[in-house]
Amino acid sequence: MKDPIVSSHWLKEQLNNPDLVILDASQPTNIAGITSDFDSLQIKGARYFDLKNSFSDKNSPYPNMLPSEEQFQAESRKLGINSDSLIVVYDNLGVYTSPRVWWMFKTMGHEAVFVLDGGLPQWSKDGYETEEKVDHPSLEGNFKARLRPEMVKDFQYVKTNIVDKNALVIDARSSGRFNGTAPEPRKDLRSGSIPNSLNIPYEEVLEEGKFKSKIALKKLFQEKNINDQPLVFSCGSGITACIVLLASELIQENEKSVYDGSWTEWAQLEN
Repeated sequence: MKDPIVSSHWLKEQLNNPDLVILDASQPTNIAGITSDFDSLQIKGARYFDLKNSFSDKNSPYPNMLPSEEQFQAESRKLGINSDSLIVVYDNLGVYTSPRVWWMFKTMGHEAVFVLDGGLPQWSKDGYETEEKVDHPSLEGNFKARLRPEMVKDFQYVKTNIVDKNALVIDARSSGRFNGTAPEPRKDLRSGSIPNSLNIPYEEVLEEGKFKSKIALKKLFQEKNINDQPLVFSCGSGITACIVLLASELIQENEKSVYDGSWTEWAQLEN
């Protein structure tokens, strides 16, 4: 199995591949307040993946929720994505929103999707071509969404799991938010944690905007006593959970899923 992450050098070698689709998952703002020097740039030929609008469930009261198969398929086709497309996703922060998009395509049944390790900063650092942000029109694709429901968990599953303990819930938020000693960035939302969950802040799997080595990741997960049990990843609203999930995917074959509503849903429903 090929790793779910690829290097900028690998991507450069693929630029003439007719099946290649490069998706820019950068967001103009993020709840963490992280800024980028690359807001106005993109990899040449990239297509913009609008995570917050086109690819979120607008009928949900919670942010960033996975859209329906129909919505995901229609929006993917608008981007010119086909069932046989080779998709590489990046963002302008190194690794931030791109793993979420990778997980979404996997959840919708598409296997040939990868994350650019280090994102746009690494691509630029390696001297490869960028351009000012521009929309590249594309012919409508024939992408077919096939939801894999086992990759998404809801509130009821996570609540029942507190007693059943079928899976280990891993929370990617900061330790302060997890422990209830630091506020949530979303106004009026309490901090704290899901009972029996384990905290791995997403920054702990990254180093200088890229994923840590497999050796370092194995050491981290071993120190947390994570074995071969099913894993459910959570965070504030399902974005950074996918960073830690992807780190786990590099070194573990556990069954993995995302609690899509994450802490934003949990804190409002479980008082």
